[in-house]
Amino acid sequence: MRTKLIKASLLLFILSFTVACNSKKEEQTAPTVIDKEQIKKEIQAKEDEFAATYNAAEMKNIGYYADDAISFSQNKAPLVGRQAIVEYLKAGIDSSSKGNKISFVTNEVFPSSDGNQVVEIGYYKLGDSTDVAINTGNYMVLFEKRDGRYVSVREMSASDMPLE
Repeated sequence: MRTKLIKASLLLFILSFTVACNSKKEEQTAPTVIDKEQIKKEIQAKEDEFAATYNAAEMKNIGYYADDAISFSQNKAPLVGRQAIVEYLKAGIDSSSKGNKISFVTNEVFPSSDGNQVVEIGYYKLGDSTDVAINTGNYMVLFEKRDGRYVSVREMSASDMPLE
């Protein structure tokens, strides 16, 4: 009987010690610090790289889109998958668009509490060779961090130009 009492007391002590140690470990874990300005710079750099590639008329895989990305635009069905999006962009680059330049401005970013997802709200401008606006508008992109870098998983845009 005495042996059982000692074993039970020892087991209770070990369990109490384990719970107490785990509680302290959780208390010591610092919350993730999100640097919104740094994320905004990182997203703007992705937009600048995308614009430079598009303006050079060589849509290649620049790591902007995730394989499972979906792009929503006006007056057409969503484009599903990186390959479909890139093919659509390539088709839009032809001899009549030579000299046109697109640019993107990241206005706001809204990172998740752990920084693994970011919603970007931005402005785009497509100008001709003399920088006269052909199309302008706004866009939203949901980025997700995969393999240590942000990739677009969902995007949508809307022109603010009047209908002709």
